[in-house]
Amino acid sequence: MKAILLDIEGTTTPISFVHETLFPFARERVGKFVETHFGSLSEEIKQLIVESSNDASYTIPVEPTQPGSISAYLQRLIDQDRKSTPLKSVQGQIWDEGFRSGELIAPVFNDVLAAMERWTESGKTVAIYSSGSVLAQKLLFAHTNYGDLTPFISNYFDTTTGPKRESTSYAAIASNLDIPAAEILFISDVSAELDAARSAGLQTTLSVRPGNAPLEGDPIHNVITTFAGLD
Repeated sequence: MKAILLDIEGTTTPISFVHETLFPFARERVGKFVETHFGSLSEEIKQLIVESSNDASYTIPVEPTQPGSISAYLQRLIDQDRKSTPLKSVQGQIWDEGFRSGELIAPVFNDVLAAMERWTESGKTVAIYSSGSVLAQKLLFAHTNYGDLTPFISNYFDTTTGPKRESTSYAAIASNLDIPAAEILFISDVSAELDAARSAGLQTTLSVRPGNAPLEGDPIHNVITTFAGLD
């Protein structure tokens, strides 16, 4: 292996932190944030208007000139855990304020720091691929319970690269890293993501961490419960 590509939720970080801390933090503040930063969110608003026009589950028109209308739709997307690029962008900006103020500290599993140190010392590339925005990823790893882990991470990928359940996304990541797909190990807690990565030629490992969904049947991917010993 020349590179380790890591998911975040359920792989480096407990799922509970995302769903019980980050999502509520953003939801509670999205109304005020949109109202305060409305003028700088023009690109996200354009994307949200397009997304809402194709969203059959949301019948209320989203008005591009009304902050309350925009924030209401964003709250709906948060409640659905929608993998929406404009939502992830707004969430990332809200979390930015929370991490910088010290209100948010991201927990990582106790084997993560040692593994990243070990991988980078041996010359491996460590990269992140998450549905959260690149900004949110960088903020999370810069403000963990083990300190700033960003010096160990060379690349970040989010949904602008492509959906995590499509093989073309992993081919694009391999090309960006300039490393053959077969020499990249992708670790995630979601089998469908691993299936897509394997289709693109990557090595794959299923992360089974406390709080993750229980395994169903016999997994086709290698299974780990810790990064310890993973070289």
